[in-house]
Order: sequence, then structure tokens, then C-alpha cells
Amino acid sequence: MSFPFVDPASLGSPYLVPFDGSFRVAECPTRVPDAPKKKASEKALETTVERMDKLQRKLYADDRYSLLLVFQAMDAAGKDSTIRAVLTGVNPAGCQVFSFKQPSAEELDHDFLWRTYKRMPERGRIGVFNRSYYEEVLVVRVHPEYLQGQRLPSGAEDLPALWRSRYASIRTMEEHLARNGTVVIKFWLNVSLEEQRQRFLSRLDDPDKNWKFSGGDLVERSHWPRYMAAYEEALRETSRPWAPWYAIPADDKPSMRAAVAEIVCATLEGLDLRYPELGKKEQSQLQNYRAQLESER
Repeated sequence: MSFPFVDPASLGSPYLVPFDGSFRVAECPTRVPDAPKKKASEKALETTVERMDKLQRKLYADDRYSLLLVFQAMDAAGKDSTIRAVLTGVNPAGCQVFSFKQPSAEELDHDFLWRTYKRMPERGRIGVFNRSYYEEVLVVRVHPEYLQGQRLPSGAEDLPALWRSRYASIRTMEEHLARNGTVVIKFWLNVSLEEQRQRFLSRLDDPDKNWKFSGGDLVERSHWPRYMAAYEEALRETSRPWAPWYAIPADDKPSMRAAVAEIVCATLEGLDLRYPELGKKEQSQLQNYRAQLESER
């Protein structure tokens, strides 16, 4: 069996982040000019989710692989709604979603990968990370003062070296996962500064969405250039064939969701999943069971 199990380049996605370190945020669109109309995107998503449901059942039965979907984005890019839309219709027993926010005291007393590593999906299941270990090279990079709470024995005095070390740890961990059957796909939902502003205003105008907004959202928005620099380097340093990044234009939610679902489905289809085949002895036993049931008439 070849490694990686699915060649991302074979999927033909225009959103694949290259593996050679050439990725540039400035060249990454936030909106697709020729994107399908809303209804067409919603229909495409519906069709893809139906495919995904069948593939998930086969993934579970095959029991050789697990699938990890990582979602990272700026606030209001649509992580929650995309996860909900893409996985609607998939058997809940075969899927698990975890959100990672501010780390707890217990989590801070472990290495930065610990709290997410213990949530990795087991074979046969789809795991979803709404934010992830990448927060440690994104928000912590923008706010290095957060490192004080991590009480590192060394490294915080040389931040460039610390980030390089964390990229190396992430690459090694993701390759280890992939070699052991976890297929890792990472999505950066790339929303524009203006679109985020409009969505924030929408939250303020809608009483049912007021709870989604906080003053901290504007604080983080003020650091936009620093976040874009952090995303650019993180994606350059960690997009690899065994754990690819996809930079998905996020200003148009319907087309974004359809694009994410298609990448997930195409990846699952590339795994050559199959239902277990019974041997002659087991098949013969099934005939005995059938005869027993039919005799009860």
C-alpha cells in the first residue's frame, strides 16, 4: 500500500496549498468569480452529502482508516455552519466533532499537542476539529504573551526558533498519524476583511445572533495583517501530501460548503474502501442461520 494513501494532487482541486512553500495569502482568492448560483451550490452539496453518507458507512465497515478534518479560520468565516452543512446526513455514530478554545489549566500543564491528540478519531470514524493544535502557531503567534501561561522550560526567548520547532512537531505528528491510517485534511476558510465586517454587522443587527458577538472580536480583527502572516507561514510550513491544506474562498458560503464537501468525498473515494468479505466457513454459517429462521414459520 502506497503512502500517502490518497495523492491530493490527483483530486484536481484548485484550492490545494502547494507543498513547496510557495503559498501566498495575497494570491489566494476569498471569492470565486465564476461560482455557481446559490441554489446550484446547495444542490451540489446535497448530492455530495449523499455520496459522503455511503462512503462513511463503508469507512466504518472497512475499519482500516480514520479521517480527520481540521478547520481553521478567522472569526465569522463560517466554520460552525460549514461543519454542520457538510456533515448533515452522515451517521452521527460515525462522526465526532471537537471545538478547541482557550486551554484549561490541565491542558497548559501538557505539551501543546496533548489536548488535541487525545481526541483523534479511531479507525472507521470521521473526526472534526473546529480549531486545533494550529492555534499554537496562529493566535499564540499573534499574542506571544500567551506563552507565559505555558511555562515553557526554554524557547520563549527565541520566538522564531519556537515557531520553527512547533511546525516541525506538527509535521512529525501528522505524518505519524497518516502512516498509521489517519487521513488528515485541513481547511483554511479564507474570508475577506470586508466580508467579516458585514457578517459582524449582521450579528449586531439580528437579536438571535447577538450572542455570537463580543468586543474581543474587534480586538482580533485589528490584528488582521499579523494573522494573515501567521496563516501564510503555517500553511507553507505544514501543507504536505500526507496532510494537505486547502485554502477555500469563504466569502460565498454555499460555494465554500460545496467545495469542502467535494474534497472530503473525493478523498474518501480515493481510499478504495470496501465492505468486509466473509470466508466460505462464515458464508456457510449464514445459510444455517437462514434455515433456522425460515424453520420458525
